[in-house]
Amino acid sequence: MNFFLYHCLYTAPDEQVVKQKVIVVFLHNETIKKLKRMKRKATAKWNGNGLEGKGALTSTSGVLSNTPYGFAARFKDEEGKSGTNPEELIAAAHAGCFTMALSFQIAGAGFTADELVTDAVVSLDQGEGGFSITGITLKLTGKVSGMSEEKFVELANAAKAGCPISRALSAVPITLEAKFIK
Repeated sequence: MNFFLYHCLYTAPDEQVVKQKVIVVFLHNETIKKLKRMKRKATAKWNGNGLEGKGALTSTSGVLSNTPYGFAARFKDEEGKSGTNPEELIAAAHAGCFTMALSFQIAGAGFTADELVTDAVVSLDQGEGGFSITGITLKLTGKVSGMSEEKFVELANAAKAGCPISRALSAVPITLEAKFIK
């Protein structure tokens, strides 16, 4: 048995200084070796032209298994009935990463989340140079027994800034809307 250090960065509301808290998580040595560098893989297969063609996405985990995607799923079908699209996958990845990062922040503050629910909304707009992701909104609802709303918002902002997906998407404005349930 060994341990893994998870660094939580946060800024107190009344300070300009970023504080660091380290959470120690005990793990087996084999797990630590895997955590040092992770690689995840997904494959996209496409047939046809952009407008009428069709694609399929497959991931190593099997969560995506020849999942259809195409022009209609991306630009015409807001309900998502005809398959997925890259923006939906970014939203899912961001919601999952942010929520997990927040759970670590909450644990680092000595609490356990009763429930955290995050809806990530990815905005895709057409501009002069083509389509671009112009913003991401993380709509968080959370309940953490014994925690103040101020502390919850502080930790949520730290998770937003620190989760790996937020960092990867840092060229896009990311907005957090946090709702705390007492």
